[in-house]
Amino acid sequence: MQLSIIIPTCGRPRILQQTLDCIERQTVKNLEVIIVSDGPDEKTAEMLTNLSWPFAFQYFAIPKSHQGVCRNRAVEKARSPLVLIIGDDIFLAPDACERHVKAHERAEEKGIMVLGFTTWDPSIQLTPVMKWMEQSGAQFGYGKIKNFRKNFLPTSIQHWFTYTSNLSLPAKLLYQNKFREDVSLYGWEDIEWGKRLAKKGVPLFYEPDAKAYHHHSYTDEEVWRRSRLLGQSAVIMEKTDPSLTLLPRGWKRIAYHLMALFPTYRGKHSHAFLEGMRGAKINS
Repeated sequence: MQLSIIIPTCGRPRILQQTLDCIERQTVKNLEVIIVSDGPDEKTAEMLTNLSWPFAFQYFAIPKSHQGVCRNRAVEKARSPLVLIIGDDIFLAPDACERHVKAHERAEEKGIMVLGFTTWDPSIQLTPVMKWMEQSGAQFGYGKIKNFRKNFLPTSIQHWFTYTSNLSLPAKLLYQNKFREDVSLYGWEDIEWGKRLAKKGVPLFYEPDAKAYHHHSYTDEEVWRRSRLLGQSAVIMEKTDPSLTLLPRGWKRIAYHLMALFPTYRGKHSHAFLEGMRGAKINS
């Protein structure tokens, strides 16, 4: 097998089925898919039992935890030299896996990570706040690395872009550098993991032609709830690893407070993020 695709999931069998249908259309056929449910999930198990795909797949559930633990358990069972980490709502373009595999084959240095490009699925209606999320970098910051297309990112910034919606690396590398299992709040675990790999000299290559589409709609309130959770998580993650600089400080902290006064999307995000920070500090 050329590639093992790792998919954490949690109670979303319908969207997972569509994700698997996209994998069925891949130009690379020698694949396996490892699906790990974050907690018991009878409906997903039933769906996988009743349907079939032309690729090998493994499915199992773990006690309720978080996506990082799912990925760790999945790589322990991977049978391919390369793994591709995606989400259960990520629709891969037909040649995405082929692009990942070829990027690894072309690399003079073995043991690299390859970042693909992820954008919103065009089949869903984009709300103004979703457009803002993509343009501002609140969801993905690809605009910040457009000058590194088909190239390696600078080591100093690469950990900010270890997006596990569309990221491949050698299975052995993930097995030896697993996600932290003591952090259960949403957000930042990818960045913490990416920073550890950067410190070990593992480079990140950006392959924009390995495309994927995020099939997930957000309401305004869901976005601000996400922002509050990110603020809360940032406080906890920095206490766990002081070398991470996730919280706004100095002039940036002042800018956040000023922006929070305005009813713009950026202002609402700043207000919610600061609320999350305050909540985490009060409860700590």
